[in-house]
Amino acid sequence: MAMTQSVDNQHNKPVLVAVSNALDQTDGLETLRSHAMFSSLRASDLDHLIHQSRHLRLSHHQLLYRQDMPAHHFFFVISGRLRLYRLDSSGIDRTLDSIAPGDCFAEVMIYADPPRYACYAEALKTSEVLMIPVKVYQELLSQHPEYAQAALRHYAIRAVTRFHDLEIMTIQSARDRLIRYLIDLLPNGARESGEVELPLPKCLVASRLAMQPETFSRILADLKASGLVRVNRSKLFIADPQRLMALSQ
Repeated sequence: MAMTQSVDNQHNKPVLVAVSNALDQTDGLETLRSHAMFSSLRASDLDHLIHQSRHLRLSHHQLLYRQDMPAHHFFFVISGRLRLYRLDSSGIDRTLDSIAPGDCFAEVMIYADPPRYACYAEALKTSEVLMIPVKVYQELLSQHPEYAQAALRHYAIRAVTRFHDLEIMTIQSARDRLIRYLIDLLPNGARESGEVELPLPKCLVASRLAMQPETFSRILADLKASGLVRVNRSKLFIADPQRLMALSQ
């Protein structure tokens, strides 16, 4: 069966609806085996899961799935980058997250009832993902309770991260939201200076932080003019994170 696609008229983006390419046993398996959702699986069970999964190649701006579609799969990113977003009541899309190689997403569908995708998933560049059948993974969980415990530990870590994201979004000042976001991108947080790369285009980072692109650009220009941030396209160098954090307190 060859890959087929339809067009989302609202966004004029192709949507993947079927594929049959099996994953090459050498593609992306090292990072897959180390992920919390799979690291506790026995080799035979992981091989079975991989055999039942499909290897997808997505083009730039291709939609993997739409909001409210029935969810029969979750996904592991092998290469590229995707973003998750929702449409609000006015039809404007709101960026929720960016997904990088080594990440799983939509894995909550394993426990959802009914399973429906809560958002859109769009490739920001040419990307490769592993499409994993929910039912196959559920069968492994029912046969091996220790697998379920590992999955729940993964969900618990994700929940803590989401609460932290929610905390940032409750900050009233757009400037302070951006500062907290930038500090979180630093490998060692506010403890050490460093260079970070925005995981999304600037307009989508603005959407992620619930501000207009113009507001984002203005605040970033102010931080640059104050010497707190050096900007080189999508890369930013933060020389004094403590000073930057003090500005938002």
